[in-house]
Amino acid sequence: MRTMKLGNSQLEVPVVAVGCMRINTLSKAQAEKFIQTSMELGANFFDHADIYGGGTCESIFSDAINMSPSVREQMILQTKCGIRKGQFDFSKEHILESVDGSLKRLKTDYLDVLLLHRPDALVEPEEVAEAFDRLSASGKVKHFGVSNQNPMQIELLKKSVKQPLIANQLQLSITNATMISAGINVNMENEAAVNRDGSILDYCRLNDMTVQPWSPFQYGFFSGVFLDNPAFPELNKTIDAIAKTYDVSNTTIAIAWLLRHPAHMQPVTGTMNLTRLADCCKASEVYLTREQWYEIYRAAGNVLP
Repeated sequence: MRTMKLGNSQLEVPVVAVGCMRINTLSKAQAEKFIQTSMELGANFFDHADIYGGGTCESIFSDAINMSPSVREQMILQTKCGIRKGQFDFSKEHILESVDGSLKRLKTDYLDVLLLHRPDALVEPEEVAEAFDRLSASGKVKHFGVSNQNPMQIELLKKSVKQPLIANQLQLSITNATMISAGINVNMENEAAVNRDGSILDYCRLNDMTVQPWSPFQYGFFSGVFLDNPAFPELNKTIDAIAKTYDVSNTTIAIAWLLRHPAHMQPVTGTMNLTRLADCCKASEVYLTREQWYEIYRAAGNVLP
């Protein structure tokens, strides 16, 4: 597995992250096999959130792998906090409580990365800063970042937060590529020109924040996957043809499309299927040509001005 630095930190991570949102659908034996296989593939970066399974996903993960200090040092753990039932919460108390809960469930003394999950309209940056300072000083969290935030929301946090924000987890796929399309269609009057996120992709590149695309196979919010979907005949025809030239699966090409972008993204998988996970990891070995990247982009219905 090819590796990269996460943001402007010295944390060396695999270019593909393993999302654990659905690990609660596996038995303990299946979860253990899934985690072990991930590690063998070089995919030792595991993405969690306290909201996944109401916390059960973190517990299932640590139980399945029989978490111990020796096991812990072989992996990189990231989790997210800030989503509560019916609201978002970036208060100091909630952040500290959430981290303690995640540490307990994951059976570890520290998190490699903590992300604020979704923007809280009532955020007080000073409170976030106090929480981050305490977590950093205690060694409970090594690095910090955000998820689903635009440039001005990040700047507001940075007004008070001292620690570098090294990652931003955002929804991005071939069919959900508005942050790319808006940059291509600058100064146009078509739908693709609408800037919905304040040029977050360029902002992250300028500020050395790693974009972590979530739901890399989804279309819509959670409408389903586009691969092998008859609703996307041209896209699948194009992806399948390119996959054949590299002797890989369509899953591999979908991830390779994201990795080809010069922003040096770290896609987060969501599959619990070991074959598909292996196919995702193979994407680190595939480098699409410029022509292939744009061919896939256009086949998804994205327009060029």
